[in-house]
Amino acid sequence: MQVITRIKGLVQILPAGLRCVKGKEMQRLEVLQDAFLLVEDGKIADFGTMEQWKSKAAEYAGAEETDAKGGFVFPAFCDSHTHIVYAGSREIEYNDKIRGLSYEEIAKRGGGILNSADRLRQASEDELFESAWERLQTMCAYGTGAAEIKSGYGLDLANELKMLRVIARLKEKSPMTIRANFLAAHAVPREYIGRQTEYVDLIVREMIPAVAAEKLADFVDVFCDQGFFTVEDTERILEAGAKYGLRPKIHANELAASGGIQVGVKHQALSVDHLEYVGKAEIEALSGGGTMPTVLPGAAFFLGMPLSPVREMMEAGLPVALASDFNPGSSPSGNMQFVMSLGCIRYRMYPEEVVHATTINTACDNKVAAVYLNGKKVL
Repeated sequence: MQVITRIKGLVQILPAGLRCVKGKEMQRLEVLQDAFLLVEDGKIADFGTMEQWKSKAAEYAGAEETDAKGGFVFPAFCDSHTHIVYAGSREIEYNDKIRGLSYEEIAKRGGGILNSADRLRQASEDELFESAWERLQTMCAYGTGAAEIKSGYGLDLANELKMLRVIARLKEKSPMTIRANFLAAHAVPREYIGRQTEYVDLIVREMIPAVAAEKLADFVDVFCDQGFFTVEDTERILEAGAKYGLRPKIHANELAASGGIQVGVKHQALSVDHLEYVGKAEIEALSGGGTMPTVLPGAAFFLGMPLSPVREMMEAGLPVALASDFNPGSSPSGNMQFVMSLGCIRYRMYPEEVVHATTINTACDNKVAAVYLNGKKVL
């Protein structure tokens, strides 16, 4: 049992059982002044004002006390979209970006995801684990207490399983809460170029059953976008994943209005992520379901892409989540403080909105939570 006392502000007081914060409600951020927080068996057992604590202190006399010394206690960040298991960064591709090549053009030249796949196939599981562990530690130091980690740089059965086993090892070692996402449909591998349907067949008939047999993934993901996987490909993969209890999460509408949002909502995806290309039709589709719109400001920043219309989504009553997209090429940072700053500066979100967007909303239905005090995880 642990109690944190003399908290100047206990941030984000919300009703029990609330799934997410939507629309204009995202502008409200309740802060309890001069507070205490009691943690027992990894859960919040009680909280209130220090005046209330005076009458309860004797009841919890055995609790280990941490004096906040007038500091604030925030919920930890939940980073619901990362690609931190990789072998080597792709900073060389920034020369191409500076010269005006698009993300899709770099991919067609064999760069991007395929570049990462080439490197990953040469790396051992131990090498991948050690480098991913360092990245995870850095994320934690910036205040992230829970994260989703994707595969997707293996692009064949053996190497996708290798990535997922690395994620399983990270789960075991790290105090962070981690969820694994199977993303073989990240790109068409070199050996299947021109035979995309055959690669989707491989994912559906061999990869998904193998991943499920080892219980290595919580989610299944597809890069449903222009130049990558079609809506029809996506439906096949999501339907196959559903048979094994893998809930979908979708890369959607980063490069064009691809139909990824609509197919995600149709299949009750936990989230649709990126969302640079969103119009009235996409907002209407999201308004009819429980799928979380998740914006990745780092990717738009590093790639110089259009900004997702977060204000329009919130004005339509939608929730919005923000995540880092930490990866070796298009968003090389897992700093959620930077993501918050981009949310305010580039997307004109209010500070209250970005707090909700990087905590309860990005943790929505992942069943993950954490609390940090001065950079140290306490819950």
